[in-house]
Amino acid sequence: MAELTDAKRRIIEALKRADEATAHELAERFATTTTAVRQHLDALEQSGLVERFEGQTHGRGRPAIHWRSTPLARELFPDRHSELTVELVDSIRSTLGDDALDRLIDHRATRQLSAYRAALPEGPVAVRVGALADRRTSEGYLAEVVTDGNDLLLIEHHCPICNAAAACPSLCRSELDVFQAVLGTTVVVTRQQHLLGGDARCAYRITVAPD
Repeated sequence: MAELTDAKRRIIEALKRADEATAHELAERFATTTTAVRQHLDALEQSGLVERFEGQTHGRGRPAIHWRSTPLARELFPDRHSELTVELVDSIRSTLGDDALDRLIDHRATRQLSAYRAALPEGPVAVRVGALADRRTSEGYLAEVVTDGNDLLLIEHHCPICNAAAACPSLCRSELDVFQAVLGTTVVVTRQQHLLGGDARCAYRITVAPD
């Protein structure tokens, strides 16, 4: 795959975050011209990294052209050597059994929790969730925090361990447990969207626990 310019990479990242967008919306986001964005989109389409489709119409006129990233675009983001990881998961399961695999996942979760506790500052829940999102982004999850009423949503637009998690769903369970443990008993963490369940991303709702 040819090397991408910073502008093209930013467009793909924006489409992964937003699911879809028009060239005009992307131009506004990046403070550039629609023509320039269309040129980048055309090149990305030729590379198979984005695709166009007609959006819904509102009133008269032709529907606007919307753009979204393709599954091929996932290869541009960290994958944690997914093929090797899947092979290791399968090898551990076949040679040592599911119990041994669960122990390894628990060990990973313990180390992950320790690292997150060291990375998250003391302070309000919003500050801590924001720091958790930053940490997850540094690990390749392309995370952000969105306010939804009194709750917070930790949204992860990419999963660098997706293939391994598909082979071993316990990885997803352990990450949910880690989030709950690192954020503490003052909140309740629930998974709202799940990439492996067919959603476009993983999203976690963080709700202040009742007294």
